[in-house]
Amino acid sequence: MPVYVVAQGRIEDREQLDEYVSRALPTIKACGGRVIGFDEAPEVVEGEIEHPRTVIVEFASEEAFRAWYDSADYQAILPLRTESAPGTLIVVRGIG
Repeated sequence: MPVYVVAQGRIEDREQLDEYVSRALPTIKACGGRVIGFDEAPEVVEGEIEHPRTVIVEFASEEAFRAWYDSADYQAILPLRTESAPGTLIVVRGIG
């Protein structure tokens, strides 16, 4: 069953965030993930959002997500994201 990783953040350091993105994308791809959504100014239809920058990544399974997130390669660059765009990261289980 697929899982979707939803990251939302507030950009505090664009240069550092750009470095994170350039280094993170190959690690996502290596675990079979793919970015399926990205928006720095999403349309808010209901309610409020605290962190506007939104990224959605799809993985084939929770195991594939964990292989990516827990990998040494990703953990080495994770601080680039948390320092440059603090926010939230959630995992949503797909249907079927």
